[in-house]
Amino acid sequence: MEDALRIRTFLAIVVGLALTAAQSYAQPKPPLWIASWGASQQILEPQDAITMGDPRDATLRQIFRLSMGGATLRVHLSNAFGTEALHFTAVHIARPISPSSSAIDPATDRPLTFDGSSEVTVPPGAEFVSDALDYPIAALSDLAVTFHLDAAPAGQTGHPGSRATSYLVHGNFVAAPNLLDSKNVDHWYQVSEIDVLAPAGAASIVVLGDSITDGHGATTNGNDRWTDVLAQRLQAPARKRSIGVANQGIGGNHLLTDGLDPNALARFDRDVLAPAGVRWVILFEGVNDLGGLARNGEVTSAEHDALVKRVVSAYKQIILRAHAHGLLVFGGTITPFVGSDYYHPGPLGEADRQAVNAWIRAAGHFDAVIDFDSVVRDPQHPDRLLPAYDCGDHLHPSPAGYRAMGEAIQLGLFEQ
Repeated sequence: MEDALRIRTFLAIVVGLALTAAQSYAQPKPPLWIASWGASQQILEPQDAITMGDPRDATLRQIFRLSMGGATLRVHLSNAFGTEALHFTAVHIARPISPSSSAIDPATDRPLTFDGSSEVTVPPGAEFVSDALDYPIAALSDLAVTFHLDAAPAGQTGHPGSRATSYLVHGNFVAAPNLLDSKNVDHWYQVSEIDVLAPAGAASIVVLGDSITDGHGATTNGNDRWTDVLAQRLQAPARKRSIGVANQGIGGNHLLTDGLDPNALARFDRDVLAPAGVRWVILFEGVNDLGGLARNGEVTSAEHDALVKRVVSAYKQIILRAHAHGLLVFGGTITPFVGSDYYHPGPLGEADRQAVNAWIRAAGHFDAVIDFDSVVRDPQHPDRLLPAYDCGDHLHPSPAGYRAMGEAIQLGLFEQ
């Protein structure tokens, strides 16, 4: 009798656990936020800052190309390099008429809120994320973000290499259909990321790079960087359409030293770990470190060897830190730059590039390799860019080169 009771109790427990597991398994997974657009924030130099006299009481309209679409979105405002709190009196979004015009469709204009308020004050060094807004938008669509500042930023935060035009006027015109007589500048300011709410399984790709990722040589308002090409291709197969792309390239960026912006290791947490839904990292940095070594005159072979070791060490650190957060890291080989008017590398500099690329290609380092070098190099002169892919400075690709780079990436790397 006691044995039968024990058996019945045991079976009841097993059945109960099985039902609990089945119910848990049957529960739909909640949606998650994915970075559909992003740009690395920098402290702006005077030539890149808002320069229309005094930027107090100013409305700024900016246009961003989203990679993936969704029914709900949110916008990140950044005061990362500000030295005082920054007060946004109003922030609106709308569908622009064109990526090269300040005109919007007024029927699509909506205010953003922050904890229910139409205004927000962002502390120095901080970022604020708007409340979620139901706002269906298709993949590869443009979104206008317009905000009004009552006082000038104390230390402007932005992204000078936007390859996109922004529009500035005095007064509060956040809902205006067009910003007449605007001051136009090809920079972005104070907006760091736009997220969309996506189904379970969605994820984003963060690209950590320099000016070749930022798009030097791309078409202003043309959205033809290699990352844009990748985003377009991801929308073709249905199973990849819930993958976002956040371009975190900065012109002149180094792995090891600061230039006009923090080095790649210093900005890793903010630009790689922080974006919403990141699962994959494409690391495509190093040409500025290699080129800068002998830019002002050749140095010894020992100094070249030491630099290669330091570059590889930086790669190892980025891989280590990314893996600690469960991210996959794909390494992009450094593209040719012999003939560069800026760096004018010699045989030792080219040998450094070959040594670094050999390490990138070797098994056991990156989770996968994207061989940009083999895509854009001239087969007859492999230390140089193919002329058709050269923007003219022998360092940065042309739009045709960027297209070739974006089309060469295997979409199978991004398995959901």
